[in-house]
Amino acid sequence: IPFSTIGRSLSLPITIATFLISMVPIFECRAAIPTGVAMGLPTWLVFVTSAVGNFLPAPFIVLFIKKIFAWMRKISPKFEHIVAKLESKADGKKADKIRKYSALGLILFVGIPLPGTGAWTGALIAAMLDIKLRHAAPAIALGVLLIVPLTPVLNSDTLTPAFDNVVPALFGALGLKYF
Repeated sequence: IPFSTIGRSLSLPITIATFLISMVPIFECRAAIPTGVAMGLPTWLVFVTSAVGNFLPAPFIVLFIKKIFAWMRKISPKFEHIVAKLESKADGKKADKIRKYSALGLILFVGIPLPGTGAWTGALIAAMLDIKLRHAAPAIALGVLLIVPLTPVLNSDTLTPAFDNVVPALFGALGLKYF
């Protein structure tokens, strides 16, 4: 089924579908940009829609995630495991690099399309590190603006053989898992 058929069958305008996909954790711009282009949107509109949609949740995450985590722990002990996993994801090596490089670290973390990176995780790390919104938001926005033009390049027909063959050969099982 072509993507354009799916977009119409959901009875959502393609622009709104692209916007919503870019807001979903894990998918973010990595899925929204190829989807929007495949659905026939102009590239500039896909870029703008994906960037805005990807950035939009970040300030709310930075401001409210700690309160949401506290509320989740309060209403049910069953949520403790989920909250602990999310907090541990925001701590460790990723957080150490952001601590070390400050705003530049956050920009690069959000803007380089690797598994486990992006605006959602960057905002979560910023919240866990108590980075003020006035510092985190511009860094996350710049990271999103960095990933938007990188995504089509990394998904291009020229680089696809590299990701399909060379990268897995270089990185073995790790390459097969992520590429």
